[in-house]
Amino acid sequence: MRRLLLLCFFLGNVGQALAESDDTWLLLQKASQAARELSYQGVFVYQSGSSAKSVQITHMNFGQGEYARMVVLDGQPREVLSQGPDVVIFSPHNEKVVIEKRHRQSMFPALLPANMDNIKLSYLAKAGGIERVGGRDGQVVILSPKDQLRYAYKLWTDREYGILLKAATLNEKNEVLEQIGFNQLTLLNSQKLDWFQPSVEYNKSYVVEDSMPAKTVNDVPDWLVSEIPQGYHKVDEVMRTVPGKQNPVTQLIYSDGLASVSLFIEPLLKGAAPRTGHTSMGATNFFALVADGHQVMAVGEVPEATVSQFASAVSFKK
Repeated sequence: MRRLLLLCFFLGNVGQALAESDDTWLLLQKASQAARELSYQGVFVYQSGSSAKSVQITHMNFGQGEYARMVVLDGQPREVLSQGPDVVIFSPHNEKVVIEKRHRQSMFPALLPANMDNIKLSYLAKAGGIERVGGRDGQVVILSPKDQLRYAYKLWTDREYGILLKAATLNEKNEVLEQIGFNQLTLLNSQKLDWFQPSVEYNKSYVVEDSMPAKTVNDVPDWLVSEIPQGYHKVDEVMRTVPGKQNPVTQLIYSDGLASVSLFIEPLLKGAAPRTGHTSMGATNFFALVADGHQVMAVGEVPEATVSQFASAVSFKK
């Protein structure tokens, strides 16, 4: 009888833990949806090492689709306008405004994917306490990696609206590598789009610099990528024309649903100085090597071991 009671108690605790885990994933799912579906305006601060930048964001989603405008408030002026999957970046350059077009990437507060399945394979989710962020109550969620190939994350989701209020990237010592979070946030009721335009000076010249992929990679390459870190999947492969480079650069993008790594492969020109070894900047790690006359570089907000493994996964056909 005693064993039966102990077994029931144990199973009850397991069931409660599973329910709590499911509830935690539902919090993250709600945060993902809220960032894309709600209309809001606010100011968030991005901190990495000793540097910090404030950014104003206006986001709107209604019958005409999803629109967002980000304005960097510190340092060099820069604006990012996105409509659906497309992004245009306005930044001054030599008394000109450079317009850069590219496909949309995950931007705060829409850092979490719509589908949580891939993240569940690589992370454990645990709810923490309630902490104030930008004057609002935030529910803390800790995402702990199941291996050493990705960082941990501490997330704060708004208790009322569900939207992500703050995100911090943590290393294996639980130290903050970088963080980004709102210091003010307001929901919008208006559907006017008069704000959806850049603050440009019309007495300047305009140069359109299209950074969209030169072409999608269709030809069979002379290299292979194998034995990549577990949990990562290729989400894109393109060839890009890069200013100052004679040949296009192949870029492969991998993601585990949250963290991402870009793998760059290009022929090494005669006389060009190759890059080798590891460097880091905040949470971002770089690892470069030369193989069979090619420059290979892996870049990502992941641990050094991860970018090293990605770069070493490239082999060339004889």
